[in-house]
Amino acid sequence: MADLTGKVAVVMGAANKDNMAQVIARRLAADGAKLVVAGRKPEHLEALAKELGGVAVPDCDLTSEEDLKRLTDAAVDKFGGLDIAVNATGWGLLKPFLDNTKEEIEKMVALQFTGAFLFYQAMLRAMNDGGSLIQITSATATIMLEDHAAYMGTKAGADHVIRCIANEFGHRGIRANSVAPGFTVTPMTEGAAANPAIVQSFEKEYPLGRVGTSEDIAEAVSWLCGDNCFVTGQVIQANGGLTLRRNPTNREIRTAVKAARAASQA
Repeated sequence: MADLTGKVAVVMGAANKDNMAQVIARRLAADGAKLVVAGRKPEHLEALAKELGGVAVPDCDLTSEEDLKRLTDAAVDKFGGLDIAVNATGWGLLKPFLDNTKEEIEKMVALQFTGAFLFYQAMLRAMNDGGSLIQITSATATIMLEDHAAYMGTKAGADHVIRCIANEFGHRGIRANSVAPGFTVTPMTEGAAANPAIVQSFEKEYPLGRVGTSEDIAEAVSWLCGDNCFVTGQVIQANGGLTLRRNPTNREIRTAVKAARAASQA
């Protein structure tokens, strides 16, 4: 466990109940950090802030420079500065390559590349020297997953921007890293995660023998936030070794689901 006593942390994307960003925020608070949590919807965001003794910034649009300035102002005004910033937003568009519309591609780029870029700029302008900037990315920026091209491409682009930040802001002691989950049990994946056949299709590709949890990702984030962490410009593959192998193909998943259904009816 990192000692984050006295650190001020912003976690973006924490508006949905018990999502990955909320789990990360709880972990950083347990490590001693003061939390500012942000996202679109107020209900669960404000409940989280109350639980953690932190500050909620609802109606915060990642693609709005004004909203991001409001977010950093909240951290500085309430707690006197900013030491840690985590972007855990994302949109899991799953669609065949030729079926992606221009509007969907633009939405994906706006959220997962342009918005992420603007988030980094806003956080860096407010961040204390010796800070930590973290992007939640994806194992699919490295290994293939069918029907996921727009998601994968924008995550890969964000990873490379993180490397640029690490290179350009290291003189201030600011570390910038990505954390890359594989298939992770979260509210966003609850439909697939509820199907044992789908989960098992992924599990067999993991050297550690199981898919990930939000707590696994929060553990990696916590480590990267600690002052003793001498790591920057890296993609931390917090995915149980998945990137040593591969994701299952759509055909393999469909076959496993069909076989499980047939077995249950036998």
